[in-house]
Parts: sequence; structure tokens; C-alpha cells
Amino acid sequence: MGSFLGTLIGLASRIAGDSGFLSDKLNDFAINRLVKVSRNRPHPWSTRMPYVSWAGLTDRTYSARLLPAKAAGVQPDSADVASLFLAKEGGQMDCEKSTALFAAFAQYLTDGFIRTKLANDPPFGDGKKDRKRTTSNHEIDQSPLYGRTERQTDVLRLKSSKAGEKGRLKSQMIDGEEYSPFLFNSDLSVKSEYCDPETGEPILDLPLGIDKQPKDSPIWATLFAAGGDRVNSTPQVAMMNTLFLREHNRLAGMLEKKNPTWDDDQVFETARNISIILLIKIVIEEYINHISQAPIRLRARPNVAWKAKWNRPNWITAEFSLLYRWHPLVPEQMMWGGKSLPGGALLLNNGPLLAGGLANAFADVSSNKATRLTLGNTASFLMFAEEKAILQARENQIAPYNDYREAMGMDRASSFADVVGPDRPELAAQLQALYGSVDRLEFYVGLFAEPTQKNGVLPDLLQAMVAMDAFSQALTNPLLSEHIWGDERIGRLTFTDEGLTEINRTKTLRDILERNSAGLGSQFVGMTRMDWQRK
Repeated sequence: MGSFLGTLIGLASRIAGDSGFLSDKLNDFAINRLVKVSRNRPHPWSTRMPYVSWAGLTDRTYSARLLPAKAAGVQPDSADVASLFLAKEGGQMDCEKSTALFAAFAQYLTDGFIRTKLANDPPFGDGKKDRKRTTSNHEIDQSPLYGRTERQTDVLRLKSSKAGEKGRLKSQMIDGEEYSPFLFNSDLSVKSEYCDPETGEPILDLPLGIDKQPKDSPIWATLFAAGGDRVNSTPQVAMMNTLFLREHNRLAGMLEKKNPTWDDDQVFETARNISIILLIKIVIEEYINHISQAPIRLRARPNVAWKAKWNRPNWITAEFSLLYRWHPLVPEQMMWGGKSLPGGALLLNNGPLLAGGLANAFADVSSNKATRLTLGNTASFLMFAEEKAILQARENQIAPYNDYREAMGMDRASSFADVVGPDRPELAAQLQALYGSVDRLEFYVGLFAEPTQKNGVLPDLLQAMVAMDAFSQALTNPLLSEHIWGDERIGRLTFTDEGLTEINRTKTLRDILERNSAGLGSQFVGMTRMDWQRK
């Protein structure tokens, strides 16, 4: 949002207050303006074919495309390009606004719907890793918690008709705290309850990267059974799933008490409905407001989408799956439990979460500063992911950076100095040496070459694309439609009065944490640093 317009809306918003007709209209105007900066769904193209086709318009196992495939010709060596991302010897630059909780939530959120398939398995593919397919459901549906398929959901549920157990997800107690059950037996085989009884094959997706871990590593014993293969990627992400596991089971207990005649399925499904909306509320009212540099605080008002021309079924684009690789946000070292731990040592290791408990985990992560989202700031242990992203963009023939600026209604950059800003001539020279012309600059590189916005945390093009897709995908969730959320009678049947109360009183992760953990006290939990001040 332009700085002048954002300031004007912010001033009007303060005059209007946080509620009322004028405040609602200002909120809706701001959201509509963010979403309508470019063409919205349905997109004509997908990664299945480089031209418009019926299969490309209907096969959602491939990613959609905002812009058509575009051959790039000769490109610089991917390793040389990836080196642009590596943090310099002087260390990473801190983000002035964000804590590491922001980065953790961003990963948990996007792991649910940005799911590039690593290989095209038979019968629809040849097993090669072409990274054009997706296993996404294309919705904000809490799949890391509930699974992406009905079979996965089924094995994660307790499925009990006993009083006090209806509607629950499976869990275990460790030192008085609730967590998901562990995935592996002591012999490193997947527990039978999570496998197909006939074939013995796991029904749950195995933790991504577990095949590269030594068999004698202690981390195997810390990995949870979960709905997503990235839930165990770090304890920062696992703590998010643990939080929503506890909230689901708390909601199930509340619903069962209020509705003793309900069976296990109805308790489970209603708790799930409520939980998904809680996540969407946090996405907009804490996460998006943290990202925004505007003084107005946006609210989760589904009404804005009901009659909007951009209200279309979700289909994640190849560009969206690339622009959300926010590796530079993650620090090389993390303070956890009073110790400085290498970020690489936290990969696939839930030990720190189990040792300190959930409340302390959130407080520890919130006490760490995120690092700045820019080139030259990625931690060494994540550099492998940067080169993979570059190669994925090339394999999908993603159009150049300037094409996306134009598609988003922005001026095309005429030089590398236009991209990186006046304060980084060395970076402009590096890009010039690699690409020669700014029109050849790759999308993925250009996104992070731009400077971050004043009072924000994202670069200009990246923020515009995130805002457009975030609102058009969150507020079009089926549970928020005018026929469910907008119908008072059906809304009460879908969520219950008690569930609607829980939704209305929730705005932040801390709200959920306070009712699902002991020992938090006055410890700070938040995405915005306590010392941040608007400029």
C-alpha cells in the first residue's frame, strides 16, 4: 500500500475507531486494494504445460502460474547465483521489526499449502524430480495438524466414544504436558498404528530429510506423528503444531461437555472447524498486520470477499511457492533454554521443545531477533535450500523479475541500482556481472535483492504478491463463505455458540498459548520485537 494512501487510511481509521460502519468500510477498501493489484484466479496457465490446455486448467496436482512459462536462454551458474544469498563474514543483519516467532509461524502456515512434490511418481510420472507437481490441497486447512488426506486424518484421531475422549486427536503426556505421540519405534520403524495394515507402508508422510539422518542419532526419538512432513523440521515449527493440537483437544472437551449426545465424529469435525478459523484469524490479525508497514490494523472480515470478483477457488501458484522461501529470516544461532544453539543442530530435533516445555519454547523463540529478509543474509546451514529454489524456478521456466513488477502494476526496473537501492552499489555490480541486463534478472533473486520497506519486513514486490494471495486465499476459505459464516443459523451449527466465542476472543498466538500451557506468566510472546518503534 502506498505510503501516502496508507497514512491517509490510517488517519481515517483512528478517527473511525476499531469498529463501526466507517471502520468496516476502510478495512474492506484496504483489503480490496491489496488483492486487486493484479489478475486473480483462475489463471490461464499451470506448470503442467507451457500453454493453455484443459488439463492445465483442471489438474490441481500441478501448480498454477500467475504468468506463462518463459524460456530464459543461457543463465548464470546456479551455485554462483546462490552465493548471493550467503550471509557475509561480518554476520547476519538483524530484522529491526521481527522476532523469530514471525519466521516460525510463516513456515508452519505455508507448510500446509505450499507442498512441491519432489518426484513425479508413477502412474502419472516417471519418478524424476521435476518439481512441477504439488501435493497441496490449496487451502488453509491445518493439514500439518490434521493431515492432507482422510486416511492420514483417520490415523491421527483417537476415535473414542468414551466420555471425556470424544473428538480428540491422539496425544501423550510428557512431564505434565501434552504432545503428539512419537512416530517411530525404538528400532526406527514407523509405529504400526500409522501404517497400512495390509502393506505395512506408512500412511503418514515421513519427516522430510529423515532419510539422511544417521541411524544412531538421538533425534529419531523426538519426532512426532503429525499430518505434515515438515512439522518436525525444527522445534520452532513443532511447537506450533503442539499448540494447535492442545487447542483442538481443549475445544473437543468443551464441545463434548456442552453436547453430550454428539458422537465422536461430530465433536471432532466441529473442533476442527473452529481450529481452522482460529488459524486464519491469526494469519490476518497478527501475522499480516505484523508484515504490513501501514498504520491501519486490518481485521478478519470475511464479508469483503462474499461479493468480490476475486472470490475464486484457491490454487497455489508456482510463483507463490517460490516467493515464500524466507530463509534469510532464520538466524545462524538461536538462544534456547539459556543456551546458544547452532541453527543446523535444531533441524529435525524436537529435544529443546521437550526439555523446556511449550510456554518456554514460545518465549525463547520470541526472545530471538529474526534476521533481515534480503540477499547476503542466509545462514550457512540453509544455503542448500537457496540453490534448490533457484533450480526449481528455472525448471518451471518462471518469467524474469521485471515481468512480475509489471504484472503487479509496478514500474519495471531500468537498472540494477533501481532493484537494490542506492545504498548497495556492490550488490548492483554483482548482479550486473552475473546477468548483464536487468531484464534477465531471475524472479527469485530479484525478490530478495530489493530493500525491505520502511516499517515493514518484506521487500516491495514480495510484499505486494504476499498480500494479494494471502487475503484472496484466507478469506475465500469455505468455512468463511456467506452461506456458512454469513448465515447466523448455519454458522451456529458449524461452530456452536461456544466456538464462536472462542473465535471472537482470539487475535494472537499468545491468546491460544495462555489457555493451553502453564508457566508462561509475564514472558513475552509475539512476532513484533518489543523494542520496535514506527518511523
